[in-house]
Amino acid sequence: MKKWLVSMVIILFVVALAACTAKKGAGEEPKDNSKQNGAEESIGQKVLKLNNGREPTSFDPAIGFDNVSWDALNNLLEGLTRLGDDHQPQPAIAERWDVSEDGKTYTFHLRKDANWSNGDPVVAKDFIFAWERLLNPDTGSAAGFLGYFIKGGEAFNNGKGSKDDLGLTAVDEKTLEVELESPTGFFLHLITNPAFFPVNHKVAEENPEWHTEANTFVANGPFKLDAWKHDNEMVFSKNKEYWDAENVRLDGVHWTMIDDVNTEYQMFERGELDSAEIPAELSDQLIDGENVQIVEQGGLDFYRFNVTEEPFQNIKIRKAFALAIDQKEIAEFVVKNKVEPAFGFVSPGFTNPEGKDFRDVNEDLISFNPEEAKALLEEGMKEEGYDELPNVTLSYNTDHVNKDVAETLQGMISEHLGVDVELENTEWNVFLEDQKALKHQLSRSSFLYDYADPINFLESFITGSYMNRTGWSNEKYDEFIANAKSAVDEKKRWEYMYEAEKLLAEEMPIFPIRYYNQVEVLQEGVTNIHRHPVGYLDLKYADKQ
Repeated sequence: MKKWLVSMVIILFVVALAACTAKKGAGEEPKDNSKQNGAEESIGQKVLKLNNGREPTSFDPAIGFDNVSWDALNNLLEGLTRLGDDHQPQPAIAERWDVSEDGKTYTFHLRKDANWSNGDPVVAKDFIFAWERLLNPDTGSAAGFLGYFIKGGEAFNNGKGSKDDLGLTAVDEKTLEVELESPTGFFLHLITNPAFFPVNHKVAEENPEWHTEANTFVANGPFKLDAWKHDNEMVFSKNKEYWDAENVRLDGVHWTMIDDVNTEYQMFERGELDSAEIPAELSDQLIDGENVQIVEQGGLDFYRFNVTEEPFQNIKIRKAFALAIDQKEIAEFVVKNKVEPAFGFVSPGFTNPEGKDFRDVNEDLISFNPEEAKALLEEGMKEEGYDELPNVTLSYNTDHVNKDVAETLQGMISEHLGVDVELENTEWNVFLEDQKALKHQLSRSSFLYDYADPINFLESFITGSYMNRTGWSNEKYDEFIANAKSAVDEKKRWEYMYEAEKLLAEEMPIFPIRYYNQVEVLQEGVTNIHRHPVGYLDLKYADKQ
């Protein structure tokens, strides 16, 4: 697999709707196409027609912690840095920055011509307001942990510190100083995440619900929000107040919300969408077409065991289930679309200080082995005193591909372990809440990287993490992650991460299925839609003939 974090090859002409994780269920087409067409005509000739999958969770940067929010937010708002064609951070609202010799203090100089869509200047206080809110425990942001690299961030978020202790200072209206807990080489990449986007503090203080409707939303990115019919459509128009508006080529973007890949593709064929994912059943016919673009994506499709519930309190039984799964067969014949099977947890593409890929160094940690799986199951059952294995239910969120994968897992577990597994599916919101509450026994999961470093995935499984959702806790693992996050020596930092991933495989609270990629088909004349392996849909330079 191509090492996209090292390569400087520019990936152009790439569509990017949400990846497989954004397709959470089934939906219907909008019934009033005439209204859509009218919305497009009102904002100009070049209107890109995309599908967001479903309603954004929130356009509050601290709350919308998912792709159905981020892909849109990345075009409505802009942070201090923005990813360029080479997938590396480039100046955005910050035209330049200085870094202290010890690597712990960043001083960002904001553009004098950076304004909000209502004409207000974008100021340092807008970032401080947004970041304080991200870390404030009262906000309840699932993305709060991303701010732990900021001095005092973790203590504030855990209720043990004050916002006054955060390393955030407005030197003046257009200068922001950020102090970090320790040198963080990927910090400029981290702050491209929408969780770090600014909020117009004057607007938000006057109306805390500013982000919920089009007529109150203020933008500082390439586009502004013109219309928002919840659960149905959104219309963006070019933001004339954007500092780089002269390089934004589209007049606007029309988003539908169709949560079914087959319906999405049918709309594409009728010309109602400019881009679509390829349904798995059509992959063999379409995947090699000239108008198909494939881009790797940092992320993992995997399953979580609930280690607090029988029979998965037993490590050997967990391993037995994991080794009974043939990831290669699932990737090639079920998911298709040239996805890669996963035999480890950290995606390929992350390179260490010596230029070696994390995945190559740690090699395969999990592989299909039905004979060993059967033996481990017998040993685990003996340890627990089971004559029969307790009933097992495999849960997944409603989606065509998720259903196919779950049924395949069910068959493999039956064939290789002689265990009958019951399947259960629910809609995304219910599924997620139940998973967080440890109500699932064995459940489907996904992870897309928030920033380009392996620690982003690995830290998800420390004790008490919002992302853990397994009930698993290991002091040694927590220690590896803590050391990796505080290590100044990069070589040592990577060693801690290698050991953490190995321990994750030894304990097996989760098991991998496949890595992600992004496969889209484009209408003729659509160009420069950028998608990054770790990053978000970027329409700033998109064009349509």
